[in-house]
Amino acid sequence: MQTVINTQNMPNMAPVAIKMFINITSAEWQLPEKAMRTLLGEPSRSTFFNWRTGKVSSLSKDTLERISYIAGIYKSLKILFPNVSQANAWIKKPNAAFNGQSALEVMLAGSIVDLARVRRYLDAQRG
Repeated sequence: MQTVINTQNMPNMAPVAIKMFINITSAEWQLPEKAMRTLLGEPSRSTFFNWRTGKVSSLSKDTLERISYIAGIYKSLKILFPNVSQANAWIKKPNAAFNGQSALEVMLAGSIVDLARVRRYLDAQRG
């Protein structure tokens, strides 16, 4: 059973986290819904639809951790690359550090460990 973080004391936390995630993965990275759901830990289609339309009051600890990794990856890319198009394209390009896979392919393996792996790599590149 997943731990659920109740956002009653922080009523804007869950909607803001989901909105940020969607802005990064949809608007910036232009990922399809299936990829977005995979990055979030495979919520059902109906749950994801509700989240996208702002109907979210709480998120599991796992989901919040996944969103945190995505936000960190996004931030690192913005620091490492001089322009937005380079930063957003990087996740889809093959990378020797990931045995020729793109960072996105690594992240879409579905495990939170895969998100952490990409984040650690980018943090190391930042120094």
